[in-house]
Amino acid sequence: MKSNLMKYLCLFFISLLPVLSSAQQPENKVKSYLDKGVKAPNTHHIGDAWLNFLVQADKEFNQNITQATFSANSTLDWHKHNTTQVIIVTDGKGYYQEKGQEPILIKKGDVIKCEKDTEHWHTSSKTSDVSYLAIYGAQPTIWTEKLTQEYYDKVSKQLEEK
Repeated sequence: MKSNLMKYLCLFFISLLPVLSSAQQPENKVKSYLDKGVKAPNTHHIGDAWLNFLVQADKEFNQNITQATFSANSTLDWHKHNTTQVIIVTDGKGYYQEKGQEPILIKKGDVIKCEKDTEHWHTSSKTSDVSYLAIYGAQPTIWTEKLTQEYYDKVSKQLEEK
């Protein structure tokens, strides 16, 4: 009788192990914006870029937060979002431009609010990497026009001479 009870107790505790071990794991992993993330394929940019998907939108929080890092002399194509986008520059310097506006130099500490459906681009400067946090809605980015190397070089010359 004692041995049967011991068998049942052992089986009971063994069957609880997966439940107990998963209960100790946090539901959401802690992520760091200090990690560069994964290298992005060169689909909508020229040069090297890394993306660190820090927060993915869900039913409770409908915003994505992505850290993007572009190496110096990289481009990013014109695009827009169905929601407002906020860009917080965390390191380096780069360029930002909205369609119909003059391009501007952005640097560590700058915060940009880009209204929804506003065509724009943002990337590193000619001589400096740039990292920023991008906060935007769950809808996919809408890519509108290729940003040519020639146009990027023109912007770089214009902004670096100021």
